[in-house]
Amino acid sequence: MNNVATIGDLGIVFANVVRAILGFVGIVLFILLIMGGFKYITSGGDPKAVESAQKTLTYAIGGVVVIVLSYLVLVLISNITGTDVTQFNVVLPK
Repeated sequence: MNNVATIGDLGIVFANVVRAILGFVGIVLFILLIMGGFKYITSGGDPKAVESAQKTLTYAIGGVVVIVLSYLVLVLISNITGTDVTQFNVVLPK
């Protein structure tokens, strides 16, 4: 019965979910950057198409900035408090 999941395994599940979400966000960013660049190249000087392409690129880059800043805030909290808030561990009372 060593393969039975316990509440202590919640940390591993959470870490895997976060890792998967970050990977998905990276893929979405890449796709949005490609789409924005393609829109910009194929806009043909149409002001509405150029504006749409610029918005796509701006939102993609803005999303990356938000994600990076949120991680940096977690690292800053970790450095100030000495507690590693970037790791999720479930500690059960004995």
